[in-house]
Amino acid sequence: MPIYLLWGEDDFAITKTVKKKLETLLDPNWLQFNYDKIYGDQPNAMEKALNQAMTSVFGMGKRLVWVINTTICQECSEEVFSQLQQILPAIPEDSHLLLTSSKKPDFRLKSTKLLKKYAEVQEFSLISPWKTDELINQVKCISQEIGVQLTPKATELLVEFIGNNTRKLSYELEKLRLYSLDQTMPLDIDIITTLVNASSQSSLQLAQAIRQGNKERSLQLIADLIAHNEPALKLVATLVGQFRTWAMVKLQIESGQKDDKVIAKAADIANPKRLYFLRRELKSFSGQQLLATLPVLLELEFALKQGGYALASLQTKAIELCQIFSR
Repeated sequence: MPIYLLWGEDDFAITKTVKKKLETLLDPNWLQFNYDKIYGDQPNAMEKALNQAMTSVFGMGKRLVWVINTTICQECSEEVFSQLQQILPAIPEDSHLLLTSSKKPDFRLKSTKLLKKYAEVQEFSLISPWKTDELINQVKCISQEIGVQLTPKATELLVEFIGNNTRKLSYELEKLRLYSLDQTMPLDIDIITTLVNASSQSSLQLAQAIRQGNKERSLQLIADLIAHNEPALKLVATLVGQFRTWAMVKLQIESGQKDDKVIAKAADIANPKRLYFLRRELKSFSGQQLLATLPVLLELEFALKQGGYALASLQTKAIELCQIFSR
């Protein structure tokens, strides 16, 4: 079916997918006749898109109609829904309708249910920064796609430096690919440290610094993250997720649980093998210390949502959090 719905916060991955479709479907010599880009906030955007999708292809290649930031999965009038019912099943095989959105579709809407029936739906959500296993797998996949060989330690270091920023990851891996053109061995951490820009510090590094009670390091990381336009609430969400995971693991261990699969399930950890390292990391801390961070982070989130100054709020609470691990 030549209809696609791509949605999610990972705009870079969506753009890459759209680019591949452009290259695959369209003949560059007939691009101006067979390619329409319509913004979802334009008046009657969906009606225009449906009309263009039903237009015959000119010359060679196929037709592609792209609706950017469509709102059809958040709100849809009865008139537009009626058009969707009539036209979606009738779109010619050589005409492709592509809908993209950063927002999650409302799957309760009739329009969304109809699209699910006729469209290929793909989600492009960013991996949560504390899901290290998934981020490592992402680096492995993208490095293989680009053609860069990395040692396991280098892969982990890239995750630490870049987090879930797929745009920056692709940029840095392309740079590493050019460097490694005359190399036969996988790139190790020394090359990553030298070539990869680590100035956009990972929020996971902040969690580590807080857990170590390192106030100076925590304050510097916060300053770097804010300077690189890291959203304060997103940063807090990462800290909450990380400290929750640590607390759940530690409490399970303190309760006498020895089955790694049970602990991993309780802490929402995909790979139980990761617990070998977590046990070592958390050896010096108590479950109560880790749990005590969560009310502080809740207060921080509330302050930010009330309009508190991001840098000052983050630094004040970071000092308070560090004190929990300095007792």
